[in-house]
Amino acid sequence: MDIDDILRQVDPSAGGIPQETRDLQDLTRRWVAERSAPELLEWSTDGLFERVNDRIKAQIERVEEMTGDMDPKTNFALIVIQTELERFKFLVRSYLRARIAKVDKHTLYYLSSEALRSRLSSTELAYATRHQALVHNHYLTSFLASFPEKLQNLNDTAGNVSMIDQPDLETAVFVRMLIDKDVYGRGTDADNVVAAENGDILIMRWSSAKDMVDAGDAELV
Repeated sequence: MDIDDILRQVDPSAGGIPQETRDLQDLTRRWVAERSAPELLEWSTDGLFERVNDRIKAQIERVEEMTGDMDPKTNFALIVIQTELERFKFLVRSYLRARIAKVDKHTLYYLSSEALRSRLSSTELAYATRHQALVHNHYLTSFLASFPEKLQNLNDTAGNVSMIDQPDLETAVFVRMLIDKDVYGRGTDADNVVAAENGDILIMRWSSAKDMVDAGDAELV
């Protein structure tokens, strides 16, 4: 039995592109994009994380079953499975930490409208709601209670000045073009249009790149 036979035992669908590989690629792209974007991106609604979590649970169970088997071939397969498992676990943890960091920093902003709330998963929404309630209660007991009632709101917009801290959409990001397209970007002194080709990497403001990324014409790197 050679290495290809062992790999086929670990993943019988290795002849084509298995769902696990496509999920790993999708998860990796989402992880890179989430770490690069200054604001919270849309949560996947196509069942990606449900499949990834099921895969992780199944692999953990398989590792537990195979542990203790002294057959060298089985031990090699175990190493392959553990390596794949740790890769998935690292990506999931890092991705979720990046999202939670943004929620912690701009909680009120992401709770301020239905459109922004829809970017969060149900678990993230529950976390953000509870997090904001705890922060508000802490401020009330610390100092807000001594203020007049009309000054106790943390989301006041009086005088056209909002107290809600928002992400900086003018942050520079790197994007890789996925199609040939004329790219419009806002500059400090003047705006510009660049004839970009598939595969080109550009640096631009997130406010200019967001529509292209959302449309699938470019991806964050």
